[in-house]
Amino acid sequence: MTKTIFITGASKGFGRLWAEAFLKRGDRVVATARNTDALSDLVDKYGDAILPIQLNVNDREKGFAAIQQAKAHFGTLDVVINNAGYGLFGTIEETSEQEARDQIETNVFGTLWITQAALPVMREQGFGHIIQVTSVLGLVTLPNLGLYNASKFAVEAISETLASEVSDFGIKVTLVEPNGFSTDWGGPSAVHSKALPQYDAVRAKLAEGLTEDFVGDPEATSEAILKVVDEENPPLRIFFGKVGLPWVNQVYTDRLATWEAWREVSEAAHGGAKVL
Repeated sequence: MTKTIFITGASKGFGRLWAEAFLKRGDRVVATARNTDALSDLVDKYGDAILPIQLNVNDREKGFAAIQQAKAHFGTLDVVINNAGYGLFGTIEETSEQEARDQIETNVFGTLWITQAALPVMREQGFGHIIQVTSVLGLVTLPNLGLYNASKFAVEAISETLASEVSDFGIKVTLVEPNGFSTDWGGPSAVHSKALPQYDAVRAKLAEGLTEDFVGDPEATSEAILKVVDEENPPLRIFFGKVGLPWVNQVYTDRLATWEAWREVSEAAHGGAKVL
């Protein structure tokens, strides 16, 4: 069955790969990008099956307009994939106020605005699937990416809450959590804070730990996203890549052990029973 897929950040990386994967199999794609010229070859190849829309997801009003344009053009809105975002590299001390605000503005609020815009359409239809591209760093953290970690943790919390709020409307929510992939996320698309030499050792240690095994092949994610979209009962969360699950498993095992070790103090902090 042909679906209408709305994808933000479709000019490169996952967004570009997934847009073409959907088009190849006959779906209709609304592809948003800051520069739609990057989508011209897909328009030439797939014609009316793709609707390119120029969009900066930070602009809430234009985000709402883009969703309405997509609905008016194709008549339905089956899937929204919030993929737009970028990585900010810098320690907490190094990160400037503007860099921090810009990171949250795009990764959190940009995702929120498109989600809010899509919900009335999907509620009226009685169906829909919202897919948020977060990261394994929305569940665990790495140094030198503190604000990026924070942005993805926020999207995780917003989206988990959303899933419990909209299930009765027939709307499904999935959080896609990739580990590292060889896109330009860590290259031209990234922003770097002004480095302080005091943190050079932190960065060096991080670089040592990011082995080739950490980095996946972006092309391999296309089949995975098709399976998620086609699943009648999709998962709330799914890792893309082989690194995320064992990493999170270890981190949460350690957290649970610490919480258990401090259980007595935690329960004492509850205090005595109160009569209401």
